[in-house]
Amino acid sequence: MEVKKTGLILSGGGARAAYQVGVLKAIHKILPKGHYNPFDIISGTSAGAINGVALASYAENYRIGIKHLERIWMHFTPEQIYRTDFMGISHGLMKIMRSLIIGRRFKNDPVSLLNNQPLRDLLDEAIKFDQIQSAIDNGALHALAVNCSGLDSGESVAFFQGHYSITNWDRHRRIGKRTRVTLDHLMASSAIPMIFPSVKLHGEYYADGAVRQLAPISPALHLGAEKVMVIGVSGIAHKRKEHIRENPSYPSPAKIMGHMLNAAFLDSMEADVERLSRINRTVEKIPEEIRKAQGMELKTIDLLEINPSRSIDQIAGEHAHEIPRALKMALGGSGNAGQNGSGILSYLLFSKGFCKALIDLGYSDGMARRDEIRAFFSDHFEEQPIKK
Repeated sequence: MEVKKTGLILSGGGARAAYQVGVLKAIHKILPKGHYNPFDIISGTSAGAINGVALASYAENYRIGIKHLERIWMHFTPEQIYRTDFMGISHGLMKIMRSLIIGRRFKNDPVSLLNNQPLRDLLDEAIKFDQIQSAIDNGALHALAVNCSGLDSGESVAFFQGHYSITNWDRHRRIGKRTRVTLDHLMASSAIPMIFPSVKLHGEYYADGAVRQLAPISPALHLGAEKVMVIGVSGIAHKRKEHIRENPSYPSPAKIMGHMLNAAFLDSMEADVERLSRINRTVEKIPEEIRKAQGMELKTIDLLEINPSRSIDQIAGEHAHEIPRALKMALGGSGNAGQNGSGILSYLLFSKGFCKALIDLGYSDGMARRDEIRAFFSDHFEEQPIKK
């Protein structure tokens, strides 16, 4: 059986990305003991990029990588991600208001609600970036991509580090640039506009990679993935009538912001998964012998998508009391959009209780789909030896 290069796609979503850690933990449990890194290619966006880079840095020992990643998330507190004091958040609000009223007087002064210097300090200590190239050189990893959005060019840029055979690509609003992934790339990919400060890279300011990412599966395919696993953070879908209420109140700023974040982080991934599934069905209708005879370079891409079985917004509501007081006031109340809405709370609630709940959910969802996961990795088991 031919061994296909396997891509892992980790979408963004702030604190929601804790769910991905639980699924990855389940995959480790399901795979044979001592199994090497099962993902040849890793592509991450926003907080998903943090998970992806951390995993890539431990590609030579998947088991230790998962434990390290879980340890980071299980010990998260909001104070480790952004300044939670009244002074820090008030300063951010004042800068936003000043920028809206009088424009940018100080062009190099970042404008954002939250100061995420604590996150930068944490990642600088927790992630060993030099181990990524070592994993590539040793064949434990084929490529890693961190996705960002250029604020001047409007392009979705996949900054990748990988095997020497991979070349840059340039598509409409989508490009791939070879680089050495650094802390700045991570901070740029997770810079939610107006909430966290943008980061200057290669002469341009970049923000959260989900903002203009219309085809989040694409970078992994450009890097050589022949089958992909997508770990999303969108939660279960609801019937439209469940969202409709009689005499609804005017949406709060937090609810509006949450709706905008959902559009950026969740909708594009769902649309791209649907697009790939549709393309696969179309290709399958063309007999392989005809494709070969006509010189068609068409092939199906095996796809396994895992999403939360519970609404993450609902789980966030259960942990709303864990949000820092100053941030709660800045968001106008609890920061939650209510039972029938999508709120900003689930993106910013980097608390131990919420993160643990999502990790546990991810693990449970992963184990519930153990048969599908085993089938997805079956070619690896049959053809490649297990490294100890």
